[in-house]
Amino acid sequence: MPIRKIQFVEGEIYHIYNRGVEKRNIFMEEKDYLRAIHDMYEFNDENPTDNLYYRSPSLTSYETRSRKVRKMIVEILAFALMPNHYHFLLRPIHDKGISKFMHKFGLGYAMYFNKKYERSGTLFQGPFRAIHIEREAHFLHLPFYIHANPLDIKFPEWRDGRLKNYRAAMNYLETYRWSSFPDYIGKRNFPSVTSRGFLSSVFGSPKEYQKTTFQLLKEMNLSEIEDVILE
Repeated sequence: MPIRKIQFVEGEIYHIYNRGVEKRNIFMEEKDYLRAIHDMYEFNDENPTDNLYYRSPSLTSYETRSRKVRKMIVEILAFALMPNHYHFLLRPIHDKGISKFMHKFGLGYAMYFNKKYERSGTLFQGPFRAIHIEREAHFLHLPFYIHANPLDIKFPEWRDGRLKNYRAAMNYLETYRWSSFPDYIGKRNFPSVTSRGFLSSVFGSPKEYQKTTFQLLKEMNLSEIEDVILE
């Protein structure tokens, strides 16, 4: 396995990205998204994980598991799951946290997916990609970029600044379940998966985060953060 150039450091922030091999879909139906979210919660733990690689979780099964005491290895600050890729914003709790979490997540979800869809081989397009977020401008824009990603499904024009119906776009993001955005604006979705205290201390209340997102849909210039987007 090639040595990863980036070195993960406890307490720093990293944008993590991967997509399906040959750009194939890695989420085929609602149960697959639920499985991935379940795994994001379940594998973020120093303790050994049960063999869950095929059992499909219910909407609330990860919430039930949240009652056990965990020793988290990363803070999942933000995420968005898309049909053929995902974005995570992570802060490791110790230096090996991201590597350990991503190994468990990637392997566990691929095993589930391959068994369910009777396929074999690699699911993801190589090792996950990662970039260290060091510049303040990147940090201030990246959570909103990750949360805006689902607009690619219905409003792809947002990327080149041609979005016109901002209210419809916001409504879409607010009801897109497979992201941490609803939880950040006060709509309970998958609250146990993310650690929202840090970003909330920077960006403010749910109302303020919602307002800032709406404003950035009008103003965000992706060229300003293109070196940390990873797509």
